[in-house]
This record gives sequence, C-alpha cells and structure tokens, in this order.
Amino acid sequence: MPLVEINKITIGRNRRALKDEKIAELMESIRANGLLNPITIDQDFNLIAGLHRLTASRLLGLTEIECRVITCENTDDSRLAEIDENLIRSELDALERSELWLERDQILERMGLRAKPGDNQYLHQNLQLGGGEMISPPAKTTLELAKEAGYTERTFQQGKQIAKNIVPEVKETIRGTPIAKSTTALLKVARAGSQERQQAEQAEQAARTQSEPEEIAQQARLAAEARAKQRELQLVALHQTTAEREAKRAVKTIQRRVQQPSADKPQPAAHLFNVQVGDEWLLDRHLVYCGNTNHPAFIHRLPSNAALAIATPPLTWNHDYLIDEARVVAVVCSENSIYSFCSRQQMPFRYEWLIGNLYVAIFSRHAIAKPTQALNIEGIEAIVAYLISLYTKPNHFVIAPTIGQGEVLLACEKMARICFAGEESPERTAQAIERWQQWTGKQASR
Repeated sequence: MPLVEINKITIGRNRRALKDEKIAELMESIRANGLLNPITIDQDFNLIAGLHRLTASRLLGLTEIECRVITCENTDDSRLAEIDENLIRSELDALERSELWLERDQILERMGLRAKPGDNQYLHQNLQLGGGEMISPPAKTTLELAKEAGYTERTFQQGKQIAKNIVPEVKETIRGTPIAKSTTALLKVARAGSQERQQAEQAEQAARTQSEPEEIAQQARLAAEARAKQRELQLVALHQTTAEREAKRAVKTIQRRVQQPSADKPQPAAHLFNVQVGDEWLLDRHLVYCGNTNHPAFIHRLPSNAALAIATPPLTWNHDYLIDEARVVAVVCSENSIYSFCSRQQMPFRYEWLIGNLYVAIFSRHAIAKPTQALNIEGIEAIVAYLISLYTKPNHFVIAPTIGQGEVLLACEKMARICFAGEESPERTAQAIERWQQWTGKQASR
C-alpha cells in the first residue's frame, strides 16, 4: 500500500461526527502496533473511509499514512464508495443509516442506475486503471445491502421515510441523542406534520410550473409557511417522544431501586421520625409540608416560579392559586370526575387528554402545544414522570399539593427536579418520606 502525505487528503463536508473515545483507542493502537488497517482514498486524494484512523494519525504527529487507492469515474462514484464503506464498516445509529440509504438510492437514480433486485447489468467489475481499483456501478441495490446487514425490507422503507420526511433543522436537534438510535421514535417524528409536508410539496411543484412572478412568489410563500408548520409539529413530536422515553426510564429506575435497594448506599432506619401537622421536612433539596395545602403556611413557602404543579383533586378543591405559582398545572383525574372538575374551577383550561386509563387536564396562562400522538405509558408513576419530562428541565421547581405515594417526589429526585410537596395526612406524609429515604439512602430532617 502506498504512503500518502496526510495534508494532501481531502475530507468531505458530509462526514459523520467524530467520536472522541474511538479516536483515543485508535491512537493507543497506532502508537503500539502501527496502522493495522489502511484508510481508503480515491485517485484525487478524497477520503473514502477511515476518518477516525486519519484523525488519530494526525494527532500523533504523523505526516504520512498508508492508503488503499481506488479510482472513481466522478464524484458520485466516490460518494457511493464512501457510503458503502460506512454501511458495511461503521457503527451507525438509525438516523445516520437511514440518511445513507436514502442518499445511496438518490445517487443511483441520478446516475441512471436505479437497479432492482434481479438485475444483472450493474454487476461489479474489478477493472485496473492507473494502479488503483476501478469502481463501477454498485453490484447490489440499497435494499439488498440492507438485507445482507440484517435489516428487513420494512425497516429499509421506514429508514428512507425517516431520512426524507424529517426536516433538516429537526435532524440536527436529534443527532447525538438517544432518539437518533430508535427507529420507532424517529418514525413518530417523521410522521408528524405529514399534511403540511404534502402541502409544501404541492406548492413547490406548482411554483415550478408557473411563469408569472407573482404566482411563483405566492406558491413559494405557501410552501415556506407549510414547511415552517411541519418543522414546528416535528419539534413538538420530538419533545413528546423524548419525554415518553425519559418517563419510562425514570419509572423503571424508581421501581427497581425501591424493590431492591442499592447495596452501596446505607439505608436509613425506618420510623425514626414522628410526622405531625404543621411539620416541614427537608429531603435534601426537596420540601415536604404536613398540613392543609390551601393554607398560607404552605402557599407562602412555594417558589412562585415553578415550572409545573401536579395535583389529584380532593373532594374539596381550593387550589386555583396554583395557576399563579406554576407555569403549567396538570390535574390527574378519573374518567368520572374530569368533566365536573374542569367545569367548577377558575383556572384557564388548555386541553385534556387520555393517558392509559386516566385523564389529564392542563391549565396555563400561556399557550401550550397539545400532544399530537398517542402515548404508550400506563400508571400514575409513568404519567407523573412524563409530565415532569414534558414541561420541566433539570433544577426546575415542581409543586405537588397532594403527596399520594410519593410519586412526584421520587420522580423529581430521579429526574433532578426540586419538589415542593404537601399532604394533610401525617401517615401518608411519613410513608412518602420513608419511601424517599429508602430510594436515596439519605436521611430526611425536620
């Protein structure tokens, strides 16, 4: 293999992001054993495969690197070779793989080589030209390559849908997040705003067929508005999908640690505290008040800039004050009580939706986007974790005027939020505090 000066090698702009840990591993390997696997370039010194190896070699101060040289007829040939190397060799997440599948098909179509399974006129030829390997049209369709890598035709079609329908700005938001690894989550985002996408495509097509400048401008405006709405709906879907995943993960962690307390955390002794009405308890960063949560003694201790309040309505509701203490108030009700509750309180109603077998009513003085997709979560703990993930960020305040079994308290602990909770019953207050102590291994203090 020839040695090539590293500074002569050109890196394309559409390269995947580098992974620091992989570069560090390669640097150690190259320092100890040399470059075991040469990088691949074309005859014009464009990098085809081996960006991590190239970067590691450059960081080690090497000026030359061993290369396998292939000859490509044009830039499309070069890009096809690069894509195939990535699809075969690289550890791709679902978003990256989907984009490469779509791009490969688009290149084949642009070259007039949109092969179908069974075609044989595009068979790979190993011709020698200029000392390198001649890359002719790919031997396999993108679908065939996907199947060989263990992906079904359905997954392949879904991947192209993801790559084609998610707008570029939303893709950039997704990159590097857990959502980028999940085909199911990506599909939820891709399918959001589908009507707006169709409207934009129709307007763009109409603009291409018009000759009058005014009509072209009008269609362009309609397309831009539809694209903006599509982007907005996809960002909402992304936010909701992320919240759902975080809620499920939080509930699993809470349940696992409550059932099997961590061996590396000392467990505080139970029942060493006697909760009485009027008590205030500090649980690390959280505050728990025992008493009437409609009383000024509780209200005056609230932060007044909470992101969220989560409540289950008691028989007597005197908690409309929450709308002045939190940006969003979420009230969790049974089907039989949601309508009567919403009709008798004075908070500004935004929407309600069914999650599992419970209804959630959302109140706010601000415009709040209504969830657009069905949720695959059940149980009060999952609903609480979802609401916290959807409407708050780490270190935000969350108010819980009823403590229940400590669902809001534990979710805030797990998700790095700060909880202000209250409960009239000393027994339930003590139970929730004890559950928090068991989960965290920390000691509450009056």
